[in-house]
Amino acid sequence: MWQRIFALIKKEFLALLKDKQSRFVLIGPPIIQLMVFGYAASFDLNHVPFAVYNEDPGVAARELIADFRGSPNFREVAPITRDGQIAPTIDDRRALLVLHIGPQFTRELLRGRPASVQVILDGRNSNTALIALNYAREIIIRFNERWAAEHGLSPPPAHLTMRAWFNPDLESRWFIVPGIVGLLTLVVTMVVTALSVAREREQGTFDQLLVTPMRPVEILLGKALPGLLIGLVEATFIIVMAVLWFRIPLIGSLAALYAGIAVFLLSAIGVGLMISSIAVTQQQGLLGAFLFLVPAIILSGFATPIANMPVIVQKLTLINPMRYFMVILRGVFLEGMPFPLLVPQLWPMALIGVATLALAGWLFRHRMY
Repeated sequence: MWQRIFALIKKEFLALLKDKQSRFVLIGPPIIQLMVFGYAASFDLNHVPFAVYNEDPGVAARELIADFRGSPNFREVAPITRDGQIAPTIDDRRALLVLHIGPQFTRELLRGRPASVQVILDGRNSNTALIALNYAREIIIRFNERWAAEHGLSPPPAHLTMRAWFNPDLESRWFIVPGIVGLLTLVVTMVVTALSVAREREQGTFDQLLVTPMRPVEILLGKALPGLLIGLVEATFIIVMAVLWFRIPLIGSLAALYAGIAVFLLSAIGVGLMISSIAVTQQQGLLGAFLFLVPAIILSGFATPIANMPVIVQKLTLINPMRYFMVILRGVFLEGMPFPLLVPQLWPMALIGVATLALAGWLFRHRMY
């Protein structure tokens, strides 16, 4: 039995590696997507374009403006000398933020009175505006504390001390890159398995499989194992790149991580073979794979928290294996999550994998006979 399965596995690898397009699909897109996601996909804002409308020649105004100019998060782009220039600067997207300091700013502070600062934001992209506002608020809070200390004033009644666990510098890359391991592994594994049986039908070799001594379950295993091996190699490559290239800490155990990868690949291969058993042509198999991939990625928590989704959609994510794999990846990478804590994420993926492989086997036998 296993000799026949290994022969079919060898045939699958030869079919993949001899085809230039298949080789490119396995090597080229994952590397390109890893670099694009690793560098371009970020929730951080760097060099936010801002403008200053300063009506106060005093020292306090100059110090506050210097704090903005010295921040790595801001970049001054447009001088503003009158009130009428503020709206066009925001409307034309020359600046995301305008800092307006009134004429009495320094005078009020020297008298020990509160002084106001106006921050005008471009709210067309609410998420970006909120992040820029938080940066500006942090600079103004530091200015207030320093001014109070230098002039013998009483400090604010409450002082906020923040400590971020698992990501001390709050770098969004630490959140995104571990998720890319699951995303790219799913894409490659799904494409390889979704095209395997469809390729046999399209090339006319499916009938040759039917006349061999192989049983349907043996053919199914011969189609599934290459996808498993390719997925493991792909995941290993992306993990190495995440740790060595992007400097993402891998705190947890490799054994726990690869246990999650193996169970995740089981579920992904099951879905891929189910699609491949239905598809007649490779085009149908590819379309079916992407029909599954897009909602699977969106509903996985890769970019947006599942808790923020509507309740009905949250229920729908329970049948998405990538939802559980995202928790495993980020838990092992950043939190050092041990294996016992991964069990609540592993058994749903295993259940999905067994169910989809059983359905793929039934469909395969149904299509054969």
